[in-house]
Amino acid sequence: MSHADTTPTSAGPSGSGARRRLPRGGVLGGMLLVGGALAVADQLTKNWAEANLHELVPQPFLGEFLQLTLLYNSGAAWGMGSGITPVVTCLQVAIVIGVIVFAVRAVRSPWYTLALGLVLGGALGNIHDRLLRPPGPFHGEVVDFLELPHWPVFNVADMAVVGGALLIVLLGVIGHAADPAEVDAEAEAEAEARAQGESPTDSVASPDNPESPKGTR
Repeated sequence: MSHADTTPTSAGPSGSGARRRLPRGGVLGGMLLVGGALAVADQLTKNWAEANLHELVPQPFLGEFLQLTLLYNSGAAWGMGSGITPVVTCLQVAIVIGVIVFAVRAVRSPWYTLALGLVLGGALGNIHDRLLRPPGPFHGEVVDFLELPHWPVFNVADMAVVGGALLIVLLGVIGHAADPAEVDAEAEAEAEARAQGESPTDSVASPDNPESPKGTR
């Protein structure tokens, strides 16, 4: 493991304080902790639903806003892909592999670690159903039991995947990098360029700026 993976980096010349940067092991450990806890919670709630609910018989939980309706889903949302369950299963396995590879190669942010842990846990919860529940491996039906108005019935694993995906989008919108060191390196390069009397935007001559350090007419 390189020194860069274990040493926290500063927030750059702006002086906003140190950014927390996780080592690779910390990212993987955090993802597995979050993902494992969610996968266990998902299976516990599914087992409870099977033991206490009747299939396709809604039971009010928060009035009509949230009802408990047990059903078995062989496809994706709204029952799509019910005839290609093995393909859906393979796609979910591919998501898990992609999340792990991305985390190892590019993620050092605690917030991205949390987001990917949510996606990982949700995917693992539903993969468990696909592989181990009837009618058989890669054809298993996912247990769903949470129902909102005008929305497909879902489960805790689905909530985790959607929550993780929304968090990733939010982090991108606010400009939070997957690896804080990348932002710090850019900030340090800018500061060095300014210290030398040349900002990155001045490196290209402009006819409208004859006094640019490298500008010519």
